[in-house]
Amino acid sequence: MTDGHPTEPASRTKVPLAAAVLTGTVALYISLVAFGNITDFGTNRDFVRHVLAMDTTFKDPDLMWRALTSQTVQDTAYLGIIAWETVTSVVLLVGTALWFTGARRGSVARARQLSTVGLLMMVLLFGVGFLAIGGEWFSMWQSKQWNGLEAATRNLTVAGIALVVVHLPGAVGKQGSGE
Repeated sequence: MTDGHPTEPASRTKVPLAAAVLTGTVALYISLVAFGNITDFGTNRDFVRHVLAMDTTFKDPDLMWRALTSQTVQDTAYLGIIAWETVTSVVLLVGTALWFTGARRGSVARARQLSTVGLLMMVLLFGVGFLAIGGEWFSMWQSKQWNGLEAATRNLTVAGIALVVVHLPGAVGKQGSGE
C-alpha cells in the first residue's frame, strides 16, 4: 500500500470482478423476468392491463381520463415491455461476458460501455416505466391488487448500485486512461 490507497493490481482485479458479478446478477434477473413474461404471458399481461386501465385505483374523476382501456393498446405496451426486457437481457449478458474475458486481457472498456447501456435500460424500465409512468401517471400506488412499486424500486436500486460500481475508477484500469 502506498499513500493510503490500494495498490493498482489489487484494484484492477477487484473492481472489474465486482462489476462483472453485479452486471451478471442483473443480467440473470432480467433474463428470468423476460423468460417468465414470454412463457407465462397471461399473468403479467393482466398486471399491465389493470395498471393501464386504472380499474383498481381510487377512480378519481380528475385522473381517470388517463386510463387506457383498449386491450390492443395494453397488449402492445406489454409486448413493448417484454421486447425491452429481452434486449436489456442480451446487452447485459454480453456485457457480463466481456467483463470476464476483458479482465483477463486487461481491457474492459467495452464491457463498461455495454454494461452502462444495459443498466440504463433497467433504470428506464423500472424508474421511468414503472415508478414514474405506472406509479404516478396511472396511479398504480393507489391499487392494493396491482401495485408493482416495491418491486420496481428494488430493481431500480440494484441496477443503480451496479451502475455505480461499473463506473468506479478501478473498473477500467488507471484513472483517466480510459482502458
